[in-house]
Amino acid sequence: MGTKGRQLVTGLELDDLIKSLNQALADEWLAYYQYWVGSKVAKGRMRGIVAEELEEHAKEELGHAELLAERIIQLGGSPLLNPAQWMKEGVCGYDEPTDPNTKKLLAQNIKGEQCAIGFYSKLLAKVKDKDVVTYDLILGILKDEIKHEEDLESMLEDMKTPVV
Repeated sequence: MGTKGRQLVTGLELDDLIKSLNQALADEWLAYYQYWVGSKVAKGRMRGIVAEELEEHAKEELGHAELLAERIIQLGGSPLLNPAQWMKEGVCGYDEPTDPNTKKLLAQNIKGEQCAIGFYSKLLAKVKDKDVVTYDLILGILKDEIKHEEDLESMLEDMKTPVV
């Protein structure tokens, strides 16, 4: 039996929710790769610290992808099966780190986190009072994304401080 037309709670269409979760899944995979590859190519001021932070965030984004895939399956859907779908289905996209300067990498990832925060905030509002399990999952991911943005903003701010 397909999910078409099924509702978890009145007002929440299951196909629409699975589509949104797959969009989030695509973005998490793209964020994972953006962080991971950025950690490998980083050059410039505070390179070691920035690379370590990017690698840590990459692991957390991969964890988000795992949680989202599990929830999609629990809801009777299928997670995106082909990586080519990530760029088509994702909302926040991927910024290729063509300039490996640490300040540029941080700015690119801050932009990605801000997009993710906006997307997850809208998704949270969509499931509020309708699907408590998905709500808790999205709230946890949203908290991580806010922390990521704050961490990256702090690092960028530290770079503005002159070296003595």
